[in-house]
Parts: sequence; structure tokens; C-alpha cells
Amino acid sequence: MKKIVIFASGSGSNAETITKYFKDKNVEISLFLTNNPNAYIIERAKILNIPCKIFNKEDFYSTNAISDILININPDLIILAGFLWLFPEKILRLFPNRVINIHPALLPKYGGKGMYGDKVHKAVIENGEKESGISIHYVNEKYDEGSIIYQAKCNIIANDTPETLAQKIHVLEYNYFPEVIEGVLDGKF
Repeated sequence: MKKIVIFASGSGSNAETITKYFKDKNVEISLFLTNNPNAYIIERAKILNIPCKIFNKEDFYSTNAISDILININPDLIILAGFLWLFPEKILRLFPNRVINIHPALLPKYGGKGMYGDKVHKAVIENGEKESGISIHYVNEKYDEGSIIYQAKCNIIANDTPETLAQKIHVLEYNYFPEVIEGVLDGKF
């Protein structure tokens, strides 16, 4: 059985979608990890019966606490689903080409530190873009600069707001992220 660990900083809606997608497949969602003690993903974990661990910056960057948990699980993939911290090189070295992220824009545009959620959608609209989308990519030591695995697009219309664009992006995320994860696990990407 293949194993996945999911990191998230917020509501965990992608984590839930991924968990439900793999429910009847030969894949185990082993653990949710969050850096936000107030994140709704903690409640989702209880509802979905997935173990959840809350950690802080010291655990993540200065000690081996998180590395040791990951080594013990030895996941086939580590998924960043709305996780906002830069991923440590020490973990990337332990799991080469096994950490992937989803970004709510068509990279390389609108990526980097501080570009997440509505901040991305606002910038996309303010710059008069005609399309946006999602980018699923491998994680490296810089924000949103790893090799792109898959992109999906949506059109932006004249009266779109950051909120309406966010809804379109969520549809793309829920439709494509689990399938792309499965493709990565199966060696198709």
C-alpha cells in the first residue's frame, strides 16, 4: 500500500478531497500535519479519522521532530495542500522528488513568498489576465519554483472578483489534484 502525508495551514478542503478520492484505492493517507493550531484541517482530520499533528517553527526548522515522523512513516508522497511555510531542505533531501505542492495560479506567474490564496487572485485580476488556473509542481528549496507536473486553466471574465476566481480555482483543484497525485504515484508524471 502506498502512503501519503499531507501538510496544510488552513481549512484542509484539498486534504479532504484527496482523502475521499483515495478511500477505496490502495493508498493510505497516513497523517495530516499543520503549522496552524487554529486550522480547520484539525477538525477535518477528526471527521475523516486521519491522525493530525500540530507543529511549530522550531519543530520544523530547528529540530528533527518532523523529519523523524516522516522517516518513520516513509511516505511515497508528501503533499502540500495550502501549506504556507517554505519546506526545509533537510526534508527535501530525505524525500527527493516525493514532495509536491499545488499553487492557485499558472506558474511561473504569481508565485513566490507571500503569494497565496486571495492575494494571488487579486493580483491576477488587477493585472488584467484573461486566464488563471492551478499549477501542481515538485517542491524545491524556493517558493513555487520546482518543476511543474501539471497545469489546468480557467478563463477570467470581466466581472470576476478575487472571490469568484477563487471558486473557479477550487473547482480545478478538486477535479485535478487527486488525479495528478495518483498519476505521480503510478509513475505517469
